[in-house]
Amino acid sequence: MKKQKNNKTTTKGRFKNLKENYPFLILVFPAVVIVFLFCYLPIYGVLISFQDFMPGDSIFSDTTIWVGFSNFTRFFKDVQFWTLMKNTFLLCITGFIIGFPLPIIVALMLNALKRKRTGKILQTIFTAPHFISLVVMVGMLTLFFGRYGLINNIAINFGAERYSYFLEKGAFRPLYILSSNWQDFGWSAIIYIAALSNVDPQQHEAAIIDGASRFQRILHVDFPAILPIVSVMLIMSIGGLMGVGYEKVLLMQTDGNLATSEIIATYVYKKGLTGVPDQGYATAIGLFNSIINVILLIIANTTSKKFSKNSLW
Repeated sequence: MKKQKNNKTTTKGRFKNLKENYPFLILVFPAVVIVFLFCYLPIYGVLISFQDFMPGDSIFSDTTIWVGFSNFTRFFKDVQFWTLMKNTFLLCITGFIIGFPLPIIVALMLNALKRKRTGKILQTIFTAPHFISLVVMVGMLTLFFGRYGLINNIAINFGAERYSYFLEKGAFRPLYILSSNWQDFGWSAIIYIAALSNVDPQQHEAAIIDGASRFQRILHVDFPAILPIVSVMLIMSIGGLMGVGYEKVLLMQTDGNLATSEIIATYVYKKGLTGVPDQGYATAIGLFNSIINVILLIIANTTSKKFSKNSLW
């Protein structure tokens, strides 16, 4: 009898909760539908990675040719396999090492400024590049670092020779990574700045009374306050480590830098959408890359949960 009463009470509580929060549920509903339609519903398309699929074929029909793991085996035996893995890994890990701590440092520095108005102006300046489109960004890089760009023109005036940044394979990674971090570090810092705004001012006052310097207050008051968010963002960043997009790489890619600029994403694009499309093979490569990201996400989440007790699940 007690169990039945408890169940009834729980059910009533749930209905009451639903009734009180229905305006919020209505607001969330369109977003849930969009995510389902564009993120979850197309997942069945990964089945073509196990098929000999050509554009126009049906994924489920009597004529579907299932080839098992042959598309994956073909990729592992591809002469470009290790080059693609190396280029993708180096581009992602170098960008991560530089790009992950940078927003944290910027957020802590902006928060430590005495003049908050100056901090807001700097935050606006740092955030603005995020809204520059990739095409415009690569155009700007060409104007600055092209063979006849500003940097080369200045170098000529000092007696140096012109250097083709877009044609030299050694220049691709620094150019890509530094421009990407410049474009995104201000935007990424917003979440940390928001977390720092919730730090109790009394903690700073107590630290000042104890004789703590500004750097010590950042280290012992501000940083611990954002540590849970840092942990979650670290997990998410590691989970998407191999998920670099093809758009900017493709825009910066030339025959001269192809040895370092050809990554998994651009290879998938070329195999799946250009020339004679081999969409089954391209999907298999993309699925393999996604599996690596999932494994990295699980490892990062498990490690974070063990050492910092902060995790996604």
